[in-house]
Amino acid sequence: MSVSGFQINDFFITGFPELLPEYHSLVSTLLFLLYLVIAVGNIFILVFVIWEKRLHKPSYLIFCHLALTDLMFGTLTLPKILSKYWFNDSVISFYSCFAQMYFVHFLGAAHSFILMVMALDRFTAICAPLRYTSLFTNAVASVLCGLSWLVPASWMVFVVLDALSLPFCNSNIIVQCYCDHLSIINLGCENVRQSTVYGFIGAMVSLLLPLAFIILSYFVIIVTVLRISSSEGRLRTLSTCTPQLLITGLYYLPRCFVYLANFLGFTFGVSVRIAVIVLYSLLPAAVNPVIYCFKTKEIKENLKRKFLTTKKTITTKMGSIMPTDK
Repeated sequence: MSVSGFQINDFFITGFPELLPEYHSLVSTLLFLLYLVIAVGNIFILVFVIWEKRLHKPSYLIFCHLALTDLMFGTLTLPKILSKYWFNDSVISFYSCFAQMYFVHFLGAAHSFILMVMALDRFTAICAPLRYTSLFTNAVASVLCGLSWLVPASWMVFVVLDALSLPFCNSNIIVQCYCDHLSIINLGCENVRQSTVYGFIGAMVSLLLPLAFIILSYFVIIVTVLRISSSEGRLRTLSTCTPQLLITGLYYLPRCFVYLANFLGFTFGVSVRIAVIVLYSLLPAAVNPVIYCFKTKEIKENLKRKFLTTKKTITTKMGSIMPTDK
């Protein structure tokens, strides 16, 4: 907890260190708009699903958990980087940085496990349709989603405690838009290898374990769908998986690309690397509510019904207050 014998009280967030000052306003405006989209979109999904009784089903309950992780992640990470560019406030206290690191990785892992629950939901619905309503109830979905929050919440404590035990003597500058495990332990001067291994194992468990299950479940789903004799039935069944596949692809494909590029020895500039991480971390959170609304039949139909009802009500009220010719 010291730099050259001095105690660290704060870290400094660099954001995009190679970004020219004339572009600070543009980038911060884009980040602010991104946060608005994340907040409005995911709050809307949460409120709409909770309010609409017809959507109180396991699939939409899972969507709510995903929306909550997206909303929390955006709220956790974006305000600090906005304050850097708007108010020149790049300071984050020592323990606040570790708290942010904890929630960054906890929310990422929880999101990954909830995606696994979503894949299990589709697997059960397609491979055991007659037993789906009895096997995958709201209670079962709630328990599985609860475990998806609880399991990473517990193991991330040990990751953070291990990072806290490091002596820091290299710097107190976080070259990133928020505090994450790799950025922090790279500032350590002893036992960094052990912390790196812990972080790598945690990342692999939280990413590869759910991803392996998702790939396996959709492989079985595809085999099951191909056995359907009617081409129309095959398309209709596969269409029920479209939102889940899009959401899963948005989350995993960019991460797999970055990890594969690093494994093959491709290197990115500092600002490019940070931009890629920010995009694959936050862009899905902005896009997911659109997928929920326009690629999910029941949500789309309920939105259309609400819109038509509201339009009819407004038309009726306007007609009642308009003067009539005598």
